[in-house]
Amino acid sequence: MTSLDAATDPQRAVLLGVGNILLTDEGVGVEAVTRFAATHDLPSGLSVLDGGTSAMEMLDDLEDLDLLVVVDCVRVGKPPASVVVLEDDEVPAFFRTRLSPHQVGLSDVFATMLLTGRAPRRIVIVGVQPVEVSTAMGLTAEVEAVMPEVIDAVRRALAEGGYPTQPRKVIAGAH
Repeated sequence: MTSLDAATDPQRAVLLGVGNILLTDEGVGVEAVTRFAATHDLPSGLSVLDGGTSAMEMLDDLEDLDLLVVVDCVRVGKPPASVVVLEDDEVPAFFRTRLSPHQVGLSDVFATMLLTGRAPRRIVIVGVQPVEVSTAMGLTAEVEAVMPEVIDAVRRALAEGGYPTQPRKVIAGAH
């Protein structure tokens, strides 16, 4: 791509939630992006994807992005229900150390994009240290309690990347 092409191509960003909603806190990424999309007006050029536990199937959706924000359950040695944001130099380290069950698949996707020269220009990881990963639907009370912090971290990452969002106005009495 020439610099002229880059200047005239429409910007694209993806908010990607990954995780298994059948394994308690493991589903935090999917739950977070679902809630975010339901409660915010999204700017043009921003797509929200529920990546579930798939990886390589998302390759086409993730290539040549200006911004990729990934929300996932991560194990970073912090107290349970801690929210972490990894960006810039921290992102490659994220993929060198297995912090998320989906990382192997995501690592393969990002390695492929790097090899083909189609990696996102900027990647931000919003992660939550799980309290519990067991067979049950729904987040633990502790992770549920930090969801506003997760949503705010997503909002900040998008805004800093040039994709500001606005919370939807709730009309009293509307169903």
